[in-house]
Amino acid sequence: MSLLPAERTDAAPEHIPDARGVQRPRVFTAPPYVSSSGQEAVELAAVAGLMLDEWQQFALHVGLGETETGSWSAFEVAVNVARQNGKGGIIEARELAGLFLLGERLILHSAHEFKTAKEAFLRIVSLITNTDSLRKRVKAVRQTTGEEAVELLTGQRLRFLARSGGSGRGFTGNCNILDEDMILGDDAMGALMPTMAAVKDPQVWYLGSAGIGAPSVQLARLRRRALAAMESGEPDPSLAYLEWSIDPHLTECSPNCTAHDDPLSPLSVAKANPALGYRLTLEHTERERLTMSPEIFARERLGVGDYPSDEGDNWRVIGEDAWRAVADGKSTMADPVAFAVDTTPERSHSAICAAGRSGEATHVEVVDHRPGTGWVAGRVVELVSRWRPCALVIDEGGPAGSLIPAIRKALAAGDPEQNIEGLPDDELDELLLIPKVRQVAQACGQFYDGVAEHGIVHLDQAPLTTALAGADKRPVGDGWAWARRGVSVDISPLVGATFAAWGHAERAHVEPEGAPNLW
Repeated sequence: MSLLPAERTDAAPEHIPDARGVQRPRVFTAPPYVSSSGQEAVELAAVAGLMLDEWQQFALHVGLGETETGSWSAFEVAVNVARQNGKGGIIEARELAGLFLLGERLILHSAHEFKTAKEAFLRIVSLITNTDSLRKRVKAVRQTTGEEAVELLTGQRLRFLARSGGSGRGFTGNCNILDEDMILGDDAMGALMPTMAAVKDPQVWYLGSAGIGAPSVQLARLRRRALAAMESGEPDPSLAYLEWSIDPHLTECSPNCTAHDDPLSPLSVAKANPALGYRLTLEHTERERLTMSPEIFARERLGVGDYPSDEGDNWRVIGEDAWRAVADGKSTMADPVAFAVDTTPERSHSAICAAGRSGEATHVEVVDHRPGTGWVAGRVVELVSRWRPCALVIDEGGPAGSLIPAIRKALAAGDPEQNIEGLPDDELDELLLIPKVRQVAQACGQFYDGVAEHGIVHLDQAPLTTALAGADKRPVGDGWAWARRGVSVDISPLVGATFAAWGHAERAHVEPEGAPNLW
């Protein structure tokens, strides 16, 4: 799916004088800490001639946060930022701190390719050897290809490796710097993590730019954890994640969408590039935009990544095989039907779903699924007028609950332009079905059982299937309700289908012939 709608123009963005990059990340989580070695690391870097920007200092303060016992608050630290912003400065400051402040015995710096690791080695050697107070503590600088290292008089070492050759296997680092983390898979992590069990208070730093698809397995896992923490409001207990990026338009967005970031806007460049105005200029990024394809520019300059999902991370509640087994593209439903409405917590998308009998099973389908919420009330009026459903289900305690007043008002008023008469209050009260908390759990349980026992049938519509694949459970009383794994998952079609099936079971007492599923 393209992240940038085709109808957006290639016009040059407006100029913003003295533009400065946003210094705080858009995607952020970090465990709480009571103190930090970050300021000392920043000051040491300055002694070595490395002057850090505010955002770089922030990353170090968070990443070097400490608990009451003095251990690292974050076992893993990830910095996801576009190229040329200065992530190398964070790496160098962290390595200087590890050698000269923290007393770490072995620091391992690895990159996907040897040439990247070699460049990092040359930069850190330059910083150390050009600083008298640091140079005099060095025992040796080893330049042999594949053996690049800095060794102090204390025996501490900083080694540089290329992951592509597997040269880091077997080493046990107190601090592991994983550069180019957008190319980091299971093999590398499988070689690294077991070795750290023998190290007291180890730390892993991941640094790179936006995901590039299949090679970005580990980065995608870290990002999912960060998004889950942001959604729950509870910080990840061991991960500090900092990402500078935009929230991109989706294919479904209209040309005048304001809920997402415009890739042509200088404000988007500023949001994804904290170094803008310091070591990057809008003129340079505009030249990049004109040269690159929209997709590549979005990834390389705006932080819009392609992040693979774990196979095991999908289909947590209902298995894919079970769901596919109850798909029937030719299924139709008989009157009476029930409708249900749901929307995402961010109001980015809404869904109207329907349910009705199809033989011995309950047929569920997505009637409409669009961006925003403004269209919902009018569409409900059309559907209710046309099909006279037995129920319209909306969870008052869910995100769609705020739509109830507008929907009631629209149904009461009707639509004179379409010759739709309004409904009187008694009919409205009879039509609207508001589930109680226990009934929300009951509806989810019934849907689950219906799939397991082949009592549910569906058309294999992409919005519904995608929602189920990305759904999870959340506890509700003694039962459970649908939840999403991250903010990028839209489960409104699933919630709508679940409530429609429940509403049909509650209110459908007659089953006339017919197949009203041509919306």
